[in-house]
Amino acid sequence: MSKHDFVGTLTFLVLWGGSTAYLGATGADWTFPLVALGIFAVGLSAVAWLTTRGAKTTPIAVARPALESGALLVYLALYAIFFLGYGMGALREEIPAGRTQEVAVLSVKLLVHVVLPALLLLALGARLKPLFVSQLPGRQFWLTFVVLGAIITALLAVVSPSLQEVGALEPSVATLAWAVPATFVWIAVEAGLNEEFLFRAVLQTRLAAWFKSEWTGIVVTSVIFGLGHVPGLFLRGGPGVDGWSTDPWQVIAFTVATLAPISVFVGFLYARTKSLLLCVLIHASVDLLPTLAEFLKTWAP
Repeated sequence: MSKHDFVGTLTFLVLWGGSTAYLGATGADWTFPLVALGIFAVGLSAVAWLTTRGAKTTPIAVARPALESGALLVYLALYAIFFLGYGMGALREEIPAGRTQEVAVLSVKLLVHVVLPALLLLALGARLKPLFVSQLPGRQFWLTFVVLGAIITALLAVVSPSLQEVGALEPSVATLAWAVPATFVWIAVEAGLNEEFLFRAVLQTRLAAWFKSEWTGIVVTSVIFGLGHVPGLFLRGGPGVDGWSTDPWQVIAFTVATLAPISVFVGFLYARTKSLLLCVLIHASVDLLPTLAEFLKTWAP
């Protein structure tokens, strides 16, 4: 383990442990961070390692890692404040809830998460094509997707209230037949493509090149991924929303303790495969069941 890897890992564990302890000390749920670290960061990462054994990947070349990383960090700071903090709330207030709002939100998310970061990289002289080329052979790609997707779906079916929420809507079998795959495609683009392109293909590759370490790139990106959700959760959340609190430090602790370990898993998967598509599909697997009921309310006749 290199010096950067040791310092990065130690820093991550200190931040995660401190955040979890703060949640417990303030009366918030401190058990889910344990689940997130144990199941996602450790358990699912181990499964990803097993299904991708023997795969040979090479780091994505970054011509000016310090400059590109710095520019992206500035962009992410502006993104967290103006888009997650205020922009999304203003957009949802301007357009009534429903199909039109969902399409508008998707369009703006694609602009902010994909188009603008891609233009920024191009302006800095970076190449975009390597970000879209999977380095994992086809058989291992589908094996990894099927195994991880099945585990994640089964886990969420047991521990989350998603199936009860869907059942309460009493959808017909015919409705579920089109709604389940439609939800998967929708969330793969709306959450998977947007977040994985920005945080994995764009940011993680730059940080890994800057620190000269894939692992350090993973853990630093994961902390930033968690912290990036703070403005939106604090300003647009409310009672009943997981992680929301009137205490901003508790919101920060929640994002680091729960979202960062999940990001470690996806970041590890990306480092092992350099497959943006695989990360997008796995992200969609995580969000499928929790999103299905809301999708039915919006799009079912």
